[in-house]
Amino acid sequence: MNRNLVRYVLGFVLIILSLMLLLPVIVAFIYRENDWKYFLLISGACGLVGGISSQFKPKNSQMLIKEGFISCALTWILMSIIGCLPFVISGQIPNFTNALFETVSGFTTTGATILGTDRQIEDLSHSMLFWRSFTNWAGGMGILVFILAVVSQLSGQSNMHLMKAESPGPVVSKLIPKLKNTAVLLYVMYFVMSFIEFILLIIGKMPLFDAITVTFSTAGTGGFSVLNEGIMAYNGNYYQQAVITAFMVLFGVNFSVYYLLICRKFSQIFKFEELRWYLIIYAAAVAAIGLNLTFGSNIYTSKLDIWHHAAFQVATYISSTGFATQDFDKWPEFSKAVLLLVAFIGACAGSTGGGLKVSRVIILWRSAIKSLKTLLHPNSVVTVKMDGKTVKEDVIRSTSVYFSIFILVFMCSVLLISLDNMDFTTNFTAVLATLNNMGPGLNLVGPTRNFYEYSDFSKYVLIFDMLAGRLELLPMLMLFEPFVWKKKL
Repeated sequence: MNRNLVRYVLGFVLIILSLMLLLPVIVAFIYRENDWKYFLLISGACGLVGGISSQFKPKNSQMLIKEGFISCALTWILMSIIGCLPFVISGQIPNFTNALFETVSGFTTTGATILGTDRQIEDLSHSMLFWRSFTNWAGGMGILVFILAVVSQLSGQSNMHLMKAESPGPVVSKLIPKLKNTAVLLYVMYFVMSFIEFILLIIGKMPLFDAITVTFSTAGTGGFSVLNEGIMAYNGNYYQQAVITAFMVLFGVNFSVYYLLICRKFSQIFKFEELRWYLIIYAAAVAAIGLNLTFGSNIYTSKLDIWHHAAFQVATYISSTGFATQDFDKWPEFSKAVLLLVAFIGACAGSTGGGLKVSRVIILWRSAIKSLKTLLHPNSVVTVKMDGKTVKEDVIRSTSVYFSIFILVFMCSVLLISLDNMDFTTNFTAVLATLNNMGPGLNLVGPTRNFYEYSDFSKYVLIFDMLAGRLELLPMLMLFEPFVWKKKL
């Protein structure tokens, strides 16, 4: 382990985090709140420590996969611990575990919250609410991707290991030859799409502060709101919710698609099987829930309400955003089952969404078909193809390993939090919501409830799940491998 290199990367993380903490200082001044001093104090400390840590470049700047994964895991843990301090020292979320849970949920774009029982969301100051939602936006694209966009001190191969550790999906590829330019382009597209959503929400007469924070949460597919009712507070405005629905779906798309749009390579876009299946799954789920609500329940009297809420809730679950326009915990069991299914599948690789990723599901399905064909015809040569190309065996193997680890972590987490003696549906969907970074679950962690009732032990289990889910499991699990920590010879 090249510890000096890890220290060097974390130094840059602290510098970036110190700059991010200045944004809520501005908000505090605008709303004449005293919380600016907490953010400024923590920002100064981060800048000082980060400046010292990044001052001395290590002699060996070659980053192997283990350094990339460890740097990534420690980055997100460090960000979460420091990011929760304003809540704690200001007394607005005085319990450290609760504050850490809220911050991890923000940075990992999960949207699960402990607010709403002991303390209402509206009880937080504007600067704290801004910071809470901004963690969704910052975590959406990833802090290390941002560092790659502004820092070019490491070798290209080192940068690639960092991006592999943080980027969602079975494979990571460069959009353009230089990885730094790829990172810059990703953030430009991310910012432009966020800005467009913000303008459309303003046109829909959403209050300025709400429009900014909702945009942060939608772009990062995080789901935090500045109101205790969440998006339900805007139920009288279908235009605003339609804009949010559209952008939840759009931010769940692989950003490579938008790069091809910019380059006007329209023919290549239709070759993306993952995009086609993502849209097919979304449309099929909306149709299934819409029909079930129409003929299987009497909750709604208006067909517009049925299809509007079905489209919104499928969008929020498939993109792992976590918003809610309705208490879907009261929907028929079939509709809830469809929502859980799309939550498992998730969004596209290379997006800000969570879940297993559509590309992984496609690969797993076709690998299963390949195994069956090989079993029936041992001498046949069967390949797994995607986008018209043969999927490499190492990608198939890593996808299968990921799925196996996912199930194992899922089962262990459900078992551990069951010590709190909550009902099975609550525990099952709580783990699903955190490991897939999707926000609300069902029953006691449903859209109108929260995670406050869980014990500190269970919250730390769920905190691990949120971090593991956002970082694709392996970086977090690698922290527990003793061999990784041995000094490099």
